[in-house]
Amino acid sequence: MNLILETERLLLRPFELSDAEALFDMDKNPEVHTYLWQKPITKIEEVHDYINMVRQQYLDNNIGRFSTIIKETGELIGWTGIKFVTGHIENGNTNFYDYGYRLNEKFWNKGYATEASVAWLDYGFNTMKIDKMNAYTHFDNGASNHILQKVGMNFIEDYLDEHGAPWKWWQMKNPNL
Repeated sequence: MNLILETERLLLRPFELSDAEALFDMDKNPEVHTYLWQKPITKIEEVHDYINMVRQQYLDNNIGRFSTIIKETGELIGWTGIKFVTGHIENGNTNFYDYGYRLNEKFWNKGYATEASVAWLDYGFNTMKIDKMNAYTHFDNGASNHILQKVGMNFIEDYLDEHGAPWKWWQMKNPNL
């Protein structure tokens, strides 16, 4: 996948195997997983498997989550991006575009998630011509819920996942269609 997006401070590029250490540092932190099923990863091999899965999504769907890097320092701060969800049902939906992100805790509250979100929504609507973008966040994740609202996504409904955990379903329709 050749796609690279840039914002004022960020570079958004496809995953590389060399990203594994930084992604492992993020995903082994229990704080990062507070609203993500409380299951931080424990082995770097889990990151290798995730990178390979996402790289397959690039081939299958021509899109997926991307490494998100601070241009000035070259630090990988997490991932952001659009994913085409197949083979998984979320809130009764499958075969849909989902916007998501996950950042290492030391990069929270610096505006990076908002900055990347604006770039991805622009790409999804203007380049990919997606008719609607979905997102879902844990009910109690106030920061992520605020970011999605701030970038123009609309809260649709609360729902329970298959384990009974409460989530929020967000959606934004392409303003150009």
